Amino acid sequence: MTRRSVGEYLDTLDDAAWGAASEVVPKFISPSDPAAQWTGAHKGYAYFAYADNYLIDLKAAIIVDVEATRVSRPAEVGAAKTMLDRTEARFGLKPRRLSADKAYGSAEMLAWMVEEKNIAPHVPVWDKSERADGTFSRSDFIFDAGSNTYTRPGGKTLQQYRRPFITPRTGVTKDNMRLYRARQSDCEACALKARCCPGQPRRKVPRSVHETAREVARGFVGTPEYLQSRRERKKVEMLFAHLKRILRLNRLRLRGPSGAKDEFLLAAIAQNLRKLAKLVEPQPACITPIGA
Repeated sequence: MTRRSVGEYLDTLDDAAWGAASEVVPKFISPSDPAAQWTGAHKGYAYFAYADNYLIDLKAAIIVDVEATRVSRPAEVGAAKTMLDRTEARFGLKPRRLSADKAYGSAEMLAWMVEEKNIAPHVPVWDKSERADGTFSRSDFIFDAGSNTYTRPGGKTLQQYRRPFITPRTGVTKDNMRLYRARQSDCEACALKARCCPGQPRRKVPRSVHETAREVARGFVGTPEYLQSRRERKKVEMLFAHLKRILRLNRLRLRGPSGAKDEFLLAAIAQNLRKLAKLVEPQPACITPIGA
């Protein structure tokens, strides 16, 4: 391991796109490039790699920013924030809508887009609350913002639970969730207990502190604008396919985060020049055939 690679690795530990992106300890660390991430994302043999993140203009498919990160969802989400802020600061460009896959549909990311940036999130919501065992899911409970309660299918309400002496003021867990619990006496007398909480004395329903932003994102699903964003998002996938198949960027020649950034940036420049050459290419003159 060279002194340069170790020093560069230590310098990136506090960066949101690198070591600070996740608390998970890497399973393996490369002795020659410790900032690279051990990954098996393509369901094949695992290997050390970096993630290439693009921010593009959907109308012209021009890459407006590029960021290299570790291969992890928190790092890639952090890169999206970095690119949006940097594009706005450098070029004065601020998108009205953002199209991305479900990896960017976390509650924190949606809240950042809706509440801080005022960007319409055309992103699937990251939601694991739906149950597949036949019991009631969180969507079966109706939330009343006025009384701050949930109403379950049986008609009884669930109140927000505040654990004494631990979170007495906010009632928010370390996962940024508020817990709503039913009374145990109500659950014991309920005829729907077998479909609600068969293995627990009473039902508990978690609700994210960013649920308002999640509802905004859900409201866009199925709209014509959302469907258009889904179709246009294929332009991003085409750029990555061109990067691998035509430019043959399957391996990096430079080592370390700075090397990955340089190679990804040069590849994005090449793709933009190719796209610009097609946009400014003069159109052939229209020739009218004789006898028409």
